[in-house]
Amino acid sequence: MQTPVLPSHGRIIRIREVIAMTGLSRSSIYAAIKQGTFPAQLKLSTRSSGWLESEIIEWREMRPRGSLQSS
Repeated sequence: MQTPVLPSHGRIIRIREVIAMTGLSRSSIYAAIKQGTFPAQLKLSTRSSGWLESEIIEWREMRPRGSLQSS
């Protein structure tokens, strides 16, 4: 079995770190994923998922200043 190759900022982070990085609540994150305005999580196993840190950083940098609320 081969290990998948992740992009250069391929660190996978869990929901608590995503919340800390974005200032969004868990429910706001999942609502924004459903709306297509936030990066979707990666399924790691049956009961676990995570996000690519680079995608969260990119999302955060593209947000207008003072606008960390979910759209």
